Amino acid sequence: MFFIGITGGIGAGKSELLTYIRKHYYCEIYLADEVAHLVKKKGTDCYARLVELLGEEILGTDGEIDKAAMAGAIFGNPDILQKVNAIIHPAVQTYLMEKLGAARENPEVELFFVEAALLIEAGYKGLVDELWYVYAREDIRRGRLAASRGYSEEKIADIMSSQLSEEEFRKNCDFVIDNSGELAASFRQIDRKLEAFSWRD
Repeated sequence: MFFIGITGGIGAGKSELLTYIRKHYYCEIYLADEVAHLVKKKGTDCYARLVELLGEEILGTDGEIDKAAMAGAIFGNPDILQKVNAIIHPAVQTYLMEKLGAARENPEVELFFVEAALLIEAGYKGLVDELWYVYAREDIRRGRLAASRGYSEEKIADIMSSQLSEEEFRKNCDFVIDNSGELAASFRQIDRKLEAFSWRD
């Protein structure tokens, strides 16, 4: 089984490519953002530590951590953000490593993917067999974010400035998918890369 990390800047189109991979290959795919939500659920060690750090005001009426309230508690405080990441990132990694171990025991799983914008920063380069970079030109990414999410130019610029540069992504990744054009062209790049693996119609 092959373990692949997929990363790239916001608006690069990682989700569409993973949808295609999920449909056509024998794989398991985990999105780090979704896993981060799971490991913060009430009753987990991560939940308890976050509530202890940030206070009960981050909880919603259902007792679960409220995403917006938590973001508000962190906003503008790099020290608190660092402490929050030091709680969440290891919990996400532990969850993923458990899933990876189970997938290795399943003969039907040939590929195991983890997607996150921060894979490189979180140290996954040393864990995966390959790291893939989904690239798209900045003007394309800006257009997608404005159209699909309604983000303002200011918000897009702010998010992009906080992420790694194209140079850093390319330097750290083993394979680049250019997703600036038609999706069909991106799918062909993936199929060439994964031609040694089983195809599922």
